[in-house]
Amino acid sequence: MAARKVLSTKGSLALAAAPGAGFVKEPPARPRRFLFVLLPEFSFLPFAGAVDPLRIANRMSGQALYRWAVVSETGKAVACSAGIEIQVEGPLPEVGRDDTVILCAGLNVQDHITPGLIGWLHKVARLGPTLGAICTGAHILAEAGLLDGRRATIHWENQDSFREEFDAVDLSRSIFVIDGNRVTAAGGTSTIDLMLALIAKDFGRELANAVADQLIHTAIRSDRDIQRLSIPTRIGIRHPRLAQVIARMEEAVEEPLSPSELAAEAGMSTRQLERLFRRYLGRSPKRYYLELRLARARNLLMQTDMPVISVALACGFTSPSHFSKCYRALYGITPYRERGAKEPNSAPVPEEKEGLTES
Repeated sequence: MAARKVLSTKGSLALAAAPGAGFVKEPPARPRRFLFVLLPEFSFLPFAGAVDPLRIANRMSGQALYRWAVVSETGKAVACSAGIEIQVEGPLPEVGRDDTVILCAGLNVQDHITPGLIGWLHKVARLGPTLGAICTGAHILAEAGLLDGRRATIHWENQDSFREEFDAVDLSRSIFVIDGNRVTAAGGTSTIDLMLALIAKDFGRELANAVADQLIHTAIRSDRDIQRLSIPTRIGIRHPRLAQVIARMEEAVEEPLSPSELAAEAGMSTRQLERLFRRYLGRSPKRYYLELRLARARNLLMQTDMPVISVALACGFTSPSHFSKCYRALYGITPYRERGAKEPNSAPVPEEKEGLTES
């Protein structure tokens, strides 16, 4: 096993001399504290993108605007998803009303949620501080019921499973969401944009812009920006009607639309729709739609504990056997075996691979 480097957060509150001044006319009576709670397998980039803007804000203003602490539930070092261990300053501490608590998670978040962490979050929430989450940390807040009736976001890869499990949360595709004293960021570089928004809210846009310049973050995004690349960029084809149809397919997975319905909505004939998909994507609209639904199903199978039949229904398959056949044709394995489970009634699964049925 490769050795893992251990990084320490000790001294994270130290301030450097500022190269500039005058950004903040009325500094707070005391620094505003951020508490970063690391969970095993957290994503390193979003964590770094959340901490460094605070350091730079202090440096650019020449004042102690922010301070921060990095902790874990056990008080022991935590390894991120890249295998790098981060030393923390201790276990879960007492929290003040003016603090901001940020949960930092990443892979396999469900495996790292404990009753102790949920209990601590409930206790903290009663005090009224800002509670936040980056990457898959929103799953923890939702599990604790602390996002019910709130807008929130989570990494696009986890959105399908999150939506199925937490229907009381108003899930957004935005890169970050600020809803009162709840803040969430999708992960990746989105935490930089979240922190710039919070800095601008606290101390003005001028300081936030100065921090962005230091980060060489040349395009500051807002909470209106969505996470994923546009459909034309993703598929490598710029055709307005094709993008419109694919977007509609992505919206209507649970209740798939027929080719004629898709064509009518896009203002073309079914034959024109067929030609469009054949020309640019090398497959029929039905085949493309089926592959899209199966990809959504695989995501749910891998990230949730939903019964296979529920996954099938959520992805527009009314027949579990048809779903299993299509899934095996595309991925070479049945939905049950994908999870390492036995087939219903231990029924044997034929070894030959059937062609992918267009549904």
